[in-house]
Amino acid sequence: MLAAAVLIVWVRSHQSFSTPTERAVHNALHTASLAARPLRRGLNTESATEAAPHLRELTGAAGLGITDADGTLLTWHGDFPELAEQFCAAALRAVAGERRILLQRSELQHAGLGTTAARALIVQPLIVEDAGVIGVLGVLSTESPVPGMLGAISEVARYACGQIELAELDTSRARLDRAEVRALRAQISPHFIYNALNTVASFVRTDPDQARELILEFADFTRYSFRSAGEYTVLADELRNVDRYLTLERARFGDTLEVRVQVSPEVLGVVLPFLALQPLVENAVRHGIAGLGRGVISVVAADEGADCVISVEDDGIGMDPELLRSGGLDATETVPGQPSSLESAHVGLANVDDRLRAAFGNDYGLVVETAPGAGTKVSMRIPKFRPGITA
Repeated sequence: MLAAAVLIVWVRSHQSFSTPTERAVHNALHTASLAARPLRRGLNTESATEAAPHLRELTGAAGLGITDADGTLLTWHGDFPELAEQFCAAALRAVAGERRILLQRSELQHAGLGTTAARALIVQPLIVEDAGVIGVLGVLSTESPVPGMLGAISEVARYACGQIELAELDTSRARLDRAEVRALRAQISPHFIYNALNTVASFVRTDPDQARELILEFADFTRYSFRSAGEYTVLADELRNVDRYLTLERARFGDTLEVRVQVSPEVLGVVLPFLALQPLVENAVRHGIAGLGRGVISVVAADEGADCVISVEDDGIGMDPELLRSGGLDATETVPGQPSSLESAHVGLANVDDRLRAAFGNDYGLVVETAPGAGTKVSMRIPKFRPGITA
């Protein structure tokens, strides 16, 4: 109890010695983060309306307005809303010249709006690289503008532009992810579907019940693989789909294909890119086992603190590490050997590698241990939790 009381006294005394500058910096950072949240959705009426109060607080404005690139008012927050029309007219000039427009007190009074307390309207274009002017920020001040004020408004505008640009990058990344998933689906379609249907057909007369079960597995596999919802999924769902795939492949290979799966229950809810595990298992079958006509595939998902490590290993013909390196993958040669033909395999692995790095950073790409004749082990490390990434 004494230690707790001492700690409370220390915290209170420590807080009492925080300087006004420290408090101001903390408040500014907190306000900036509040403005960032809506702007990360892009610039529209809703996001501008949510961000305006916080941007106004950052600039110390009496009133603040935001327009789009066409000069259409998205929002006005604060005093003197009657100046919104004049702000929109000035916004068009700012967009055309891609420069700041400053309306002094005399111009505002001349407009006949009776705004005797308003001394300046600073109209600042919002410029994003590669997109040009995407909107305009208007700051109404009851004080005469000085260089420090104008500089602060420019920085706030630059900050807003940065958040809007990040929103566009998020949108672009989502479009890229969807395109890469479509590429994986296209890769699944030609060879696997053909082999699966041939396998089902081979059981129709000899074992109709088995054929019926395989058709249901095939239907569930394709339903999951070609679903339209979400760019992320949970490991449990990926593993279920992999099991369907391996059920069909075991029916094709018979006893010559052995599958071993070891999964820690703690990692079943880990979120990962959709169809990130399927290409690794398919690669093990197509390019590892099929060449020999027999083999063992091991799928392991282990709990390693803040991360989950997933590996797919086969004892098949192996790969040429140089082909993987040329695609930007981290390949480790374990046994010297002759190169093998892996172009299509390396396309699927590179696709997954790119998506992992885009989602979690460069520390989370694929690691491949392989050599011709030595089998292949492909591993991925997934963070158990990453803000903003949900299934």
